[in-house]
Amino acid sequence: MSFWDHLSELRWRLVRSVIVVIIIAIVAMMNREFVFDQIILAPLSPDFLTIKWLCEFGQWIHTPELCLDNSSLQIINITMSGQFMTHMYISLMAGVIAGFPYIIWELWRFVKPALHERERRYSSGAVLIISALFLLGAAFSYYLLVPLTVNFLGTYQVSGAVQNQVALSSYISTLTSLTFSVGLVFELPVLVFVLAKIGIISAQLMRKFRKVMAIIILILAGIITPPDIFSQIMVTIPLMALYELSIIIAAKVGRKAEETSQSESSDN
Repeated sequence: MSFWDHLSELRWRLVRSVIVVIIIAIVAMMNREFVFDQIILAPLSPDFLTIKWLCEFGQWIHTPELCLDNSSLQIINITMSGQFMTHMYISLMAGVIAGFPYIIWELWRFVKPALHERERRYSSGAVLIISALFLLGAAFSYYLLVPLTVNFLGTYQVSGAVQNQVALSSYISTLTSLTFSVGLVFELPVLVFVLAKIGIISAQLMRKFRKVMAIIILILAGIITPPDIFSQIMVTIPLMALYELSIIIAAKVGRKAEETSQSESSDN
């Protein structure tokens, strides 16, 4: 295939991806009440799964700080078109997040013909792994980080004379950016695999910076969680586990590269 043929192929795959995103966005638009009441604004409710579970666990271990109260947070709209534009934006984000696996699949289908047979075999489950990690990260953010972050930022006061009234756009921005960005952060093992494969990063380098990453994660966990050790642990453990998994992947890639190099040397 010529360069223009490849470009045309990519264009049609992108077009199909956009169509899927639009279809999902339209479905989300048509189910406005469910999307906003049951998903977008749900972390504000005391009946939200994570908040309810944390409170029950807090009562069991006699730690009332785990009972988060986000219901007092006032969400207001301050522009004429604010709610309409928010509806459009959330529908589009729903299309992107729910359509992410299909987008990755289309990109994989575009790249696949250029790979060698061995590379295809190694990356055969790439679409499933990338999609699963992204959705896992998005779920982790939505069910844990979003309620904790909203509780911290929404109730934080520099003075009792200043009341918090949060603009709808600000709340939506916090929710979507946190959910989407953490979904991408959970792609760390895939990124490490690629970087280790081309020799940019190694398990030794990641082990060297392990303590630095642990401190960074602990600081972030301490900022967004209530002042109790349990909440900090809940946030810290998954992120550190992700980093440790990335080290294992980098080490495995390094060993494989070394074995291949030794095999080629012995053949020569």
